Amino acid sequence: MRSTRGRTRYLLLLALCLAGAPAIAVVGSVPALAVDNMNSADAPDLTSVRTKIKAADYRGALAELKVLADANQHPDVYTLMGYSLRKIGDYPTSLTFYKKALDFNADHKSAREYLGELYVETGNMEKAKEQLAVLAKLCPGGCEEREDLQKAINAKSASN
Repeated sequence: MRSTRGRTRYLLLLALCLAGAPAIAVVGSVPALAVDNMNSADAPDLTSVRTKIKAADYRGALAELKVLADANQHPDVYTLMGYSLRKIGDYPTSLTFYKKALDFNADHKSAREYLGELYVETGNMEKAKEQLAVLAKLCPGGCEEREDLQKAINAKSASN
């Protein structure tokens, strides 16, 4: 159960994001294709959220995810919150939600990919490569998350 103070802080941050408060400018847009790969058996229904994300309605997705997060402490919910926040340029809060997803499931491949992409977008290539190394261990035969993060790292490296 969340503490009252933690919950208030979380709601304030989310309200600021949804209200369009100034966020950190988006450095670059990295396509993340693994949004559909999160299919945990115990996850709430995220169909509507994924539809909003595919339509680039990140604020709409966040509004729905906030409601879901109140009732479901689940890594898929937190990963998609982090993803949506990253897409609107709120990197610090996005980082918080990716880490929260990984607290629930350290092997969550989508959270690892998106966290790595956040590091790529913010120029922290060392940390992005750390996430790639974790994904290499999680899926040694390859997986979409690993491939997508590798592409983002390669694209950033090529542009420098």
